[in-house]
Amino acid sequence: MAQGRLVFFGELLIRMTAPGNELLMQSPALSLHVGGAEANVAVGLAHLGHDCAMVGKVPSHALGRGAVAAVRGAGVDCTAVTPHPGRMGLYFLSVGAGLRASEIVYDRAGSSFAASGVDDYDWDALLTGARLLHLSGITPALGPRSAEAALAAARAAKRLGVPVSFDGNYRAMLWEAWESDPRAILSELIGLADILFGNHRDLSLVLGREFSGEGENRRREAAEAGFTAFPGLKLIASTARHVLTADHHRIAARIDLRDARHQTAEVDVTGIVDRIGAGDAFAAGVLHAHLTGGDACAMAETGLALTCLKHSLPGDASRFSQADIDAFHGGGLDVRR
Repeated sequence: MAQGRLVFFGELLIRMTAPGNELLMQSPALSLHVGGAEANVAVGLAHLGHDCAMVGKVPSHALGRGAVAAVRGAGVDCTAVTPHPGRMGLYFLSVGAGLRASEIVYDRAGSSFAASGVDDYDWDALLTGARLLHLSGITPALGPRSAEAALAAARAAKRLGVPVSFDGNYRAMLWEAWESDPRAILSELIGLADILFGNHRDLSLVLGREFSGEGENRRREAAEAGFTAFPGLKLIASTARHVLTADHHRIAARIDLRDARHQTAEVDVTGIVDRIGAGDAFAAGVLHAHLTGGDACAMAETGLALTCLKHSLPGDASRFSQADIDAFHGGGLDVRR
């Protein structure tokens, strides 16, 4: 595996989940997991043998220290996750079942990460020796300080010759909470990126025109428009999900390169335990294949494997190895002894 540190910039969150398939506050108990979009990708790649480092801010109390310890315990270097005034970002989850969808309640306003800004990060030092910078659209959606910090990180990476991986992760509720211009901010970030995780809806938002996701040709049309609008983009990765019930989905994965493409067949994902973080698992799988020299087919199939496997695992992050990916492709579902 090629050497070089992968750097991830984003907010660590604590997730509180109602027991089983209960509604929030149905009973006086909640289980705790640590997550965050960028941290989830870092954990997924660390379990696949990559050298991963997280950059961010947490409060200097037990919740912040515990979140850092959890991510560090998953194999991610958290030296650059440092204390900052503010609170810990939280979110609460009620896991759906049957015809009832899962529900999330965010409680992250005023967090230490959202309160940090451009002057809190020395990107020349943080990106020394980096092979990749990964960030997502959630960071700029948190507020003006976070938006400028995300742009500064991507601009520094571009200046230093470090490739940028960007996951659109559009969250309308976060953008609408302040006087934002998501199209302008996301357009600049995508313009600085080499790799985009986003589908036809993300491209519709930033390009100001509608694209259909129906059929491979329509999805290719959206990708080609993205490549035309953003000359630095080399790779666009996306998934298509058909939700039948809360615990039965059909998922396909797609990779678009400028001169190649691959779309997988749909996979039936049943008995879903936890779908949160499935998109981050997909990103980890695609990046793993990309960083190890895989072609469009390998990237799509590896991303699909990890996103499907993630649905079987409680918590926000993929914790699967290459052996797990190989077993998924092999189709063996009996106990491995």
